[in-house]
Amino acid sequence: MGPLAGIRIVEIAGIGPVPYCAMMLADLGADIVRIDRPGAGAMTVDIPPAADVVNRNRRSVAIDLKKQGAADVVLRMIDSADGLLEGMRPGVMERLGLGPDRCLARRPELVYGRMTGWGQEGPLAATAGHDINYIALSGALGAMGPADSAPVPPLNLVGDYGGGAMYLAVGMLAGLIAARNTGKGQVVDAAMVDGATQLMSMFFALRTAGHWSGGRGGNLLDGGAPYYGTYETGDGRYVAVGAIEPKFYAALLAGLGMKEDDLPPQNDTGRWPEIRATFAALFKQRTRDEWT
Repeated sequence: MGPLAGIRIVEIAGIGPVPYCAMMLADLGADIVRIDRPGAGAMTVDIPPAADVVNRNRRSVAIDLKKQGAADVVLRMIDSADGLLEGMRPGVMERLGLGPDRCLARRPELVYGRMTGWGQEGPLAATAGHDINYIALSGALGAMGPADSAPVPPLNLVGDYGGGAMYLAVGMLAGLIAARNTGKGQVVDAAMVDGATQLMSMFFALRTAGHWSGGRGGNLLDGGAPYYGTYETGDGRYVAVGAIEPKFYAALLAGLGMKEDDLPPQNDTGRWPEIRATFAALFKQRTRDEWT
């Protein structure tokens, strides 16, 4: 059950954003069949099936897509499908006989979802990459981390999942709605570098307006503001502080036993290091659980 009940999707197994996108669509009720490669998985670490929650809610079948006749098997599955998800390198699905032109000719209402790192065309299209590479080029990675050290990778949340899986899922949902309304399918071409760049929209706007410096670790949401960051507690653990609005900042000061007159103005950026040092000393006086 769910809002996507009745929607059928064929998923070409992969790693990163495509299985996460399929997981979300399956969680919403879509009936998804995953086509797995026979033998070992693609990950460099072995995750037991019972622990691999990203692959939940889908049935699977093992097909060697390189073998003769495999494409015909998949095409028969597509005959009754509303969507397809694939994350192959550009040109691979075409060489396998399962490119969008062939699939849409056979099933015109199909929504064909493609996920790549750099896009289907361009100078980097055929180049391998991972989350860290895509978010580096988008500018997202350079904005994360302390001002006095290297950028810090935010797990693989920004490229693979935020800029990849979520980007693809929105495109698939839009395509499915359009197909229901018009009877015509389409290709949803999502690239992680595009999605990660779009996630930076607000920060590009802030920088254009003069509210965001070129460096990292000195701005409102990147740890520069003393009222938006983490502090070590007396037991070596940490608390996360987010007190941007004046009323929340006042509550933070009250919780620390202070008044606004005890410190420089909240948004005097030149004196943020002084405020941060004061907060850091106070948070060190109690354990994490005591602050909680």
